[in-house]
Amino acid sequence: MKTAEIVGIAAGILLMGTPAFAQDSGEIGYAKGALGYDALVAGQNELALQQLEAAVAVDVNDPARLINLGQVYARMGRAGDAARMFMTAMQSDRNFDLVLADGTVINSRKAANQALQNLNSQFAGR
Repeated sequence: MKTAEIVGIAAGILLMGTPAFAQDSGEIGYAKGALGYDALVAGQNELALQQLEAAVAVDVNDPARLINLGQVYARMGRAGDAARMFMTAMQSDRNFDLVLADGTVINSRKAANQALQNLNSQFAGR
């Protein structure tokens, strides 16, 4: 299994709110801004969305991209779009380990599944 060093990417996803701060950026192995991490940390959802959509060097089916895109959609109230991104990441042929800001390692499929469960829980509680 390929291990990608994406520090902190799933931390915010699992919390479905405010991502934990990573060292300089949570985009290790990606061009700065390609995953919209810093914009997510800053709560700049529109900027994060723009960065994720503009990141031509990142495959549209990259699980890290899909998970962050789902996070942005969830924050913007686009629950259906968020759920689709999380499900696509879970079902992707590609998966890899994500290193959380606290050092925890989690598989991208599990991170996407937990993000989807958190999203569903938010709506079930309403």
